[in-house]
Amino acid sequence: MLNTGLKTLINREVWRFLNLYKQTIFPSVISSSLYIIVFGHSLGTRIGEINGVSYMDFIIPGLIMMAVINHAYQNSSSSIVQAKFLKFIDDILITPLSGFELAVGYIVGGAFRGFINGIVVCLLGWILTGFVINDILITLTLIFIVSWTFSAFGCIVGIAAKSWDEIAIFSNFIFMPLTFLGGVFYSINDLPNIFRIISQFNPLYWMINGLRYTCLGISDSPYIISLFISIIFAIVFTIIASKLFTIGYRIKE
Repeated sequence: MLNTGLKTLINREVWRFLNLYKQTIFPSVISSSLYIIVFGHSLGTRIGEINGVSYMDFIIPGLIMMAVINHAYQNSSSSIVQAKFLKFIDDILITPLSGFELAVGYIVGGAFRGFINGIVVCLLGWILTGFVINDILITLTLIFIVSWTFSAFGCIVGIAAKSWDEIAIFSNFIFMPLTFLGGVFYSINDLPNIFRIISQFNPLYWMINGLRYTCLGISDSPYIISLFISIIFAIVFTIIASKLFTIGYRIKE
């Protein structure tokens, strides 16, 4: 059973983004719709099929991951930085919660936001293209694991960040390039051998590839490796975030 303090923190983080749905959920609808229309409809008729599925269906799992990763990360990182700048992080730190519980409270809020945005894009794909998920249970499981992973990473960045710009750096200069180079709009089998090898060092490629398998039943690499990598990153980032809260790194200054 969760103690009262942890439940209160989780409720705060969840309702924080639900009350700001115009900023936390609607952007996924707009951006994903544009990607589907511009890339799916415009290029889909020219490209045809990839690995036996239409190009429009092929890109949707990648768009789902883009939404999950960005929103999970932004929720936890921005919430912690806001708490630091407005000085109410001190009120949270004096509660009888362990570093692990503090980390979990923030991570759950971000993971829930990423998960909701992933579901929204799934529904959007179904409405606009008739996109149908091959294995719903495994798909939802993988979406949640990846959402947890990047929410935990957002906690780490939020704790370490000294300004809002440091949060944006990861979104704009790391996540975005890695996502686009992770096979959202193409199969890595179409790349020259050297670039195919390089792509396999991109963790976001494995997450996108795994979700493509659970959604469409196709993949460029074994699905089980994608699931294993996602779980490992989720555990490692959670441990690091818990440790940083425990020692008060840059939040007990």
